[in-house]
Amino acid sequence: MDEFMQAALEEAKKGLAAGGIPIGSVLVLDGRIVGRGHNQRVQKGSVVLHAEMDCLENAGRLKAADYKRSVLYTTLSPCDMCSGAILLYGIPKVVIGENKTFHGPEAYLQSRGVELVVVDSRECKQLLGQFIMANPDLWNEDIGA
Repeated sequence: MDEFMQAALEEAKKGLAAGGIPIGSVLVLDGRIVGRGHNQRVQKGSVVLHAEMDCLENAGRLKAADYKRSVLYTTLSPCDMCSGAILLYGIPKVVIGENKTFHGPEAYLQSRGVELVVVDSRECKQLLGQFIMANPDLWNEDIGA
């Protein structure tokens, strides 16, 4: 697992330690992390603070050209909302820790020119799988089930 996916996984663990859903994300620009985030729906009572959205918020205002040469790392396949943000800001590449637990609109992202790399991380799957077994109602709420 590369250093950036490891950083996203550390964000997921931070979220879990704070009582939230263990999904993490980092935004990388020119080989360095410019934004970090984790799912904060529980902690902040938010309907929109998925890991990717929290990460983008924490990156602050970037220039359009910056987004167009960035890479978003996320421990889980992005949902429709997060995929929309990826498209809105023109992020050209997304590295996904795993997409078995949840599979977002990856084909749509690809059809719009986004390069996807699925790492298929055992650690990402285990962390979220253990959480889901212990908190099925919270997980179902998060994914809109």
